[in-house]
Amino acid sequence: MTQHAVFSSGANVWRSFCCPRSELWLDLTLGCGQTFRWRETADGHWTGVMGGRVWTLMQTEDRLWYHTYGSQVSTARQAGRKWPGEGERLETVKKLKTEAAAVKEEPEGGTLELGEVTSQWDGGEEETLRDYFQLKVPLGDLYKEWASVDHHFKDIANIFTGVRMLRQDPTECLFSFICTSNNHISRIEGMIERLCAKLGAPLCRLDGTPYHDFPTVHALADGSVEASLRDLGFGYRARFLQQSARQILDQHGADWLGGLRSVPYEEARSALRTLPGVGFKVADCVCLMSLDKSCALPVDTHMWQIAQRDYRCTMATGRKTLTDKVYQEIGDFFRKLWGPYAGWAHSVLFCADLKKFQKLKEPPIKMEGEGDEKESIGKMKAEKKHGKARAKVCKT
Repeated sequence: MTQHAVFSSGANVWRSFCCPRSELWLDLTLGCGQTFRWRETADGHWTGVMGGRVWTLMQTEDRLWYHTYGSQVSTARQAGRKWPGEGERLETVKKLKTEAAAVKEEPEGGTLELGEVTSQWDGGEEETLRDYFQLKVPLGDLYKEWASVDHHFKDIANIFTGVRMLRQDPTECLFSFICTSNNHISRIEGMIERLCAKLGAPLCRLDGTPYHDFPTVHALADGSVEASLRDLGFGYRARFLQQSARQILDQHGADWLGGLRSVPYEEARSALRTLPGVGFKVADCVCLMSLDKSCALPVDTHMWQIAQRDYRCTMATGRKTLTDKVYQEIGDFFRKLWGPYAGWAHSVLFCADLKKFQKLKEPPIKMEGEGDEKESIGKMKAEKKHGKARAKVCKT
């Protein structure tokens, strides 16, 4: 049985590149609700599906390590079988091979800069990760910029470092966030797993756990999908998923979502809001997390409370419901404060507000007697210094 890779079992099956933890903290970035397909399969090891492949990632202080697994899709292709959406995946593979051919090798004895392409042995895995985590964006510089204009952000910046915005596949991002309506992260993760197991191509099995690719728009648009997903506990969201996929194919075509990356933010958001089950928040999540709209700022109950509690935002205070008008005003408030990467700054505050990460705010626990020991050492040094001064005076 194939097992999840563990770094301690041997680094020879892993590859890595330079990536300081200050620029990417995996635990925070993958665990803050941007994506629902990564699991911590061992301490500090994150396994998930991205780009039609299964990955395990882990990090040391200054490097990002990764391991990829073989895929059943490749085996099926060799046998002449095709999975739903296989044509789309073949195009992705072709694109990765083209990118890999242009990748430069790391100069011998050289150092790696963040965002720099360095190797071509791996068929595009490193470049795929750099794109997924948007490593060309200098996060440390952005943190300094936000901290200079926002005292509250400055207070949490040193604790919640390395929170990056992912660049996800637009199809996966859209249909995942349609599932988030009136839902919580753990339940959403379960729904996405069931969705992929039902409609996605199988990729591999690790320690008995099956991994599947995310369903294609064609697979989601099938007329039988709504009933199938209702049986899996999706409720009213099942209709939104099937109808949105059907509308995309009928009115725009399968490549439409990816094409929204090249249009202005407001245009992309308005286009997404024509789909069933897509309101302002879902549209902004998709714009920010998959369509390169760094100024998009999703406003949910977390951000609504943050705006009131930490920023005394007048348009958010005293409102019983989050109307479209209030939603827009809160977003504009933070965009004016933080600038063109406001959506990235928002993700740091959102992460800092999650219950699962509150322990990071607690001061380090002192060992018993640690304070007394330090105090004694300080006292001894002071007495020694005082004794020398007294001896000097006596000699004089």
